[in-house]
Amino acid sequence: MDTSDGMKIGTKCVHSGIKEYEFGPVVPPIYQTSTFKFKDADHGARLFRGEEFGYIYTRMGNPTIEAMEDAVAELEQGAKAIGCASGMAAVNLVFLALTSQGDHVICSNTVYGPTTSYLSQLLSRFRVETTFVDTSNLDEVESSFRSNTKVVFFETPGNPTLSVTDIQKISEMAHSRGAKVVVDNTFMSPILQQPLVLGADIVVHSMTKFLNGHADVVTGIVVLKTLEEYQQFRKISNLVGGVIDPFNAFLVHRGIKTLEIRMQKHCENALAIAKYLERHPKVERVWYPFLPSHPHNELSKKQTKGGGGIISFELKGGLESCKMVMNNVRVWQLAVSLGGVESLIQHPASMTHSSMSKELRLQAGITDGLVRLSVGIEDVDDLIWGLEQGLKFA
Repeated sequence: MDTSDGMKIGTKCVHSGIKEYEFGPVVPPIYQTSTFKFKDADHGARLFRGEEFGYIYTRMGNPTIEAMEDAVAELEQGAKAIGCASGMAAVNLVFLALTSQGDHVICSNTVYGPTTSYLSQLLSRFRVETTFVDTSNLDEVESSFRSNTKVVFFETPGNPTLSVTDIQKISEMAHSRGAKVVVDNTFMSPILQQPLVLGADIVVHSMTKFLNGHADVVTGIVVLKTLEEYQQFRKISNLVGGVIDPFNAFLVHRGIKTLEIRMQKHCENALAIAKYLERHPKVERVWYPFLPSHPHNELSKKQTKGGGGIISFELKGGLESCKMVMNNVRVWQLAVSLGGVESLIQHPASMTHSSMSKELRLQAGITDGLVRLSVGIEDVDDLIWGLEQGLKFA
């Protein structure tokens, strides 16, 4: 995949966002400061009026943070980005910027559980109504639009059922009605999928996951397609706070350097494990976009460069089998989150998506027998052996 100026995206992972700094460091320095000194009173006034570029206060901008933001924006082929304190802080910023009282949102029914709860339990208090639909079903999406629909929000692949949504077609549908399209690209990363190129307006990430890749930060980002939207979002971010701190930004920027090679290994391991699980007698069904059995396999191959590092599978024994497997696996760690170098196993219905109502969970296909895997970069033979130790007890 080529970036807009011709360099390959793997090269961009190593070099994007880096500027010239005093003393010539190869790695961007950590500007661990809350505030920045002005040259004189007029200089400070010019910065506050926006007449001159510079840094004022880290909540409003910081060189370390901006280097990371620019790196992610470049990989996603956006104009600029805003680092946030968490993935949910990024989601909050999006809806604060795009919705007002009386507006309507269309959201996929397979997104991160707290995103569903945020829309149904919190944003609804401010009279913003959300319709949850299967965004992989274009007819269902089309029938959900209203005159006051402002945002269509989805993850693709969906969390945790890995349903795939057609970004280009949904974007065309939304834009013809004056709505914005926001894609949570956490599962794919810009290595495998670039929603802005496919027509979306805004991309969000939980950078806690693949972008950082080492399970040692909690942070998110919003990538904007135009400078005009960036300026709008930045003003709101400055007011509500919830920004990333310089050290976490440094860690994410460091993680991005190995993003391409990590994603290659995640995909390679995940496909092998998905094929193993599909053959296992105790497994009812496996969801992985690059399996031929996946209902959206052709679309996935069209709009992504790989299947990603997440697998979901249904056990024949239901909840009790899930518990036995999770309690007896080896190598895999029983923990939520995803996208790190280590492999994780968890139970969406009782863990990451437990804040959703049972009705919404079942509507989204999140049954009690569903297990989600985040496939790391360990040796695949060890990972399969570790799963087998747990599946013996299912």
